[in-house]
Amino acid sequence: MGEFVVTVPEELRADMDEFPDVKWQVVVRKLLKAQVVRMRELCATVAKSAFTEQDVVELSVEVDEAVARRFRDARKE
Repeated sequence: MGEFVVTVPEELRADMDEFPDVKWQVVVRKLLKAQVVRMRELCATVAKSAFTEQDVVELSVEVDEAVARRFRDARKE
């Protein structure tokens, strides 16, 4: 089995220490596994997509403009 070290901020470590019975190694392993599964699902979805990079850029611009419009309209009310 591979091994790596995770560094956490002192504050988080203190929070974790409040739960001495938790096997944090197991928690992290499960979280990593779940993230890998989500990423594989995302890759499979993207692989089926007919969108080109340019399509994504254009859609992103449209969404940004629509959100900005909604924000401006909401501030007017």
